[in-house]
Amino acid sequence: MASDSVLFEVRENVAHVTLNRPQAGNALDLNMAKELMAAALHCEADQSVRAVLLKGAGKSFCVGGDVKVFAAQEQLPQYLREITSYLHLAISRFARLDAPVIAAVHGSAAGGGFSLAISCDLVIAAESATFLMAYSKIGMAPDGGSTYFLPRLVGVKRAIELAVTNRVLSAREAREWGIVTEVVPPENVVARAEDLARSLAQGPTGAFGSAKRLLHGGWNQTLETQMELESRAIAEAGGTADGQEGIRAFVKKRKARFGGK
Repeated sequence: MASDSVLFEVRENVAHVTLNRPQAGNALDLNMAKELMAAALHCEADQSVRAVLLKGAGKSFCVGGDVKVFAAQEQLPQYLREITSYLHLAISRFARLDAPVIAAVHGSAAGGGFSLAISCDLVIAAESATFLMAYSKIGMAPDGGSTYFLPRLVGVKRAIELAVTNRVLSAREAREWGIVTEVVPPENVVARAEDLARSLAQGPTGAFGSAKRLLHGGWNQTLETQMELESRAIAEAGGTADGQEGIRAFVKKRKARFGGK
């Protein structure tokens, strides 16, 4: 998949998705949103992809929307509708993948970059990384699924605090609030995220997808409905090659060799 604003490569069953506008802090413009959507669709279609690593080129993960591009638009509402349509489709597809999605965050994750990071299943952050909603600083409302993911991660009160005060969270604070999975030295962030992605890419991909769907959907179900969905999911897993391999490996006291099916 050839592109300019988003680099894409699959290695060892890991899709490497790199935001590639380093001169602009990987700020999101329409072209990047389109290419991010294309990358997500590629991950969805490629059965060899069993983990996704999302990272940014240059000094930051993503500083949010490209405000300079916004300022040049004669029809800004139409432009914002278009860019968010592509961005939201990308985030939706990544979130619905069976494959775990890992963000490697360094520098700033602000605005749309913040939203993109928290939509990932796991977030590895550099000690120097910062997290900021930023939208209301320029009179904008949140996007990128942040109003869905953030309250689930930190609670409604804290989510409102971040949205209206634009408080900047350090990586350590973000870890304490449940936004970040792990904090590492800046020089190790990509390597640690890659190690994690490669490890997860050898896991039971279908079981990972079932867990993601159950956890995301559980907020909207009754206890009985959720347990019925769990019953169906575990029964389906029992009929898969990975489920049967996992049982055999446990009984024989050896490491399971999952094939992602």
